[in-house]
Amino acid sequence: MKRIWLLFAQSVTVLLAALFVVATLKPEWLNRSSLLPTLVPVVESPGTAGAPSSLPATNSLRAAAKAASPAVVSINTSKAPENAPQSNDPWFRFFFGDQNQGQPQAGLGSGVIVSSAGYILTNNHVIEEADQIEVILNDGRKAAAQVIGIDPETDLAILKVELTGMPVITLGNSDALAIGDQVLAIGNPFGVGQTVTSGIVSALGRTQLGINTFENFIQTDAAINPGNSGGALVDINGHLMGINTAIYSRSGGSMGIGFAIPTSTARSVMDAIVRDGKVTRGWIGVEPQDLTPELAESFAVTPGTGVIITGVLQNGPAAQAGIRPGDVVTHVAGKPVGNVAQLLSAVAALTPDTQAKFDLVRKENKLSVDIKPGKRNLPKPQASRR
Repeated sequence: MKRIWLLFAQSVTVLLAALFVVATLKPEWLNRSSLLPTLVPVVESPGTAGAPSSLPATNSLRAAAKAASPAVVSINTSKAPENAPQSNDPWFRFFFGDQNQGQPQAGLGSGVIVSSAGYILTNNHVIEEADQIEVILNDGRKAAAQVIGIDPETDLAILKVELTGMPVITLGNSDALAIGDQVLAIGNPFGVGQTVTSGIVSALGRTQLGINTFENFIQTDAAINPGNSGGALVDINGHLMGINTAIYSRSGGSMGIGFAIPTSTARSVMDAIVRDGKVTRGWIGVEPQDLTPELAESFAVTPGTGVIITGVLQNGPAAQAGIRPGDVVTHVAGKPVGNVAQLLSAVAALTPDTQAKFDLVRKENKLSVDIKPGKRNLPKPQASRR
């Protein structure tokens, strides 16, 4: 028995020694042996024998990009160089030469086709003061654009081009967006061509940024860069949720904080411009102020549930309806207002010369008044457009 165990031990030792020598000097011999690891089979799609199938696309945003991208256009603008004030003086030209050799100023941006009739939504600052505007479709077609109307207070503009068979984006419900929703930003950053970036909705209802008079921005971390202005912010279905407008940046490039005008705002502006050629807003003639916790306590209201009126224009719509300094406005036409931006937007949405109900708190008493708003005038005259 002892002799058998000795023989067995010697055999195992020799076998291990042989394996060691082979693994050191001829490792490829082992790849042909039964010591190979088990291979994972590749699942083949029907009709694609021998070719690996594509990865599951359940998390892909390709469908949204495919649906929305054709309706996003590039916008190129140009402006003639400004002449020197004395350029027509022959003595000035004799001593200083011809000063009219400046180069035209060029600009670029993006836009979104919102109607088969050729209407395009973009930012006002994209086409502001431009002498010529050219729209380039994703399929390569080009056309000169006509400015139908502008709204500087929301930084929106409506263009029109005369082309047939234009792709149209589907307008979505931006009011249904929630923080964390996936979105795509589509535009023409830096003039490199159409680009799609993805991210999420970082915040909603951003105001007091000092960008526009009326602010209610969607904030996103989808990369937005110069040239993206006027482009589309779309959801996972490819539906338009906003018009990309601005970025927060210290370097001029994207830092993951971009802002878009909601489709709800853009739709109302577009409808008014197409219908009337301009946007008409309500005005009541008051000077509002946000309620601080101290003011809210002194007026016996909950902070964030109203706006205090600190000044009333004599003979203005609010004064004629009986509004007084110190009143706290809590609702406009049934909609709650929690800050000055919300009050401004709610009043602007009112139809001039049509009475609207305002809910107030006055010396701890609740009351309602009917105000017939007037027509809001632009803070500065609109420049002519071509």
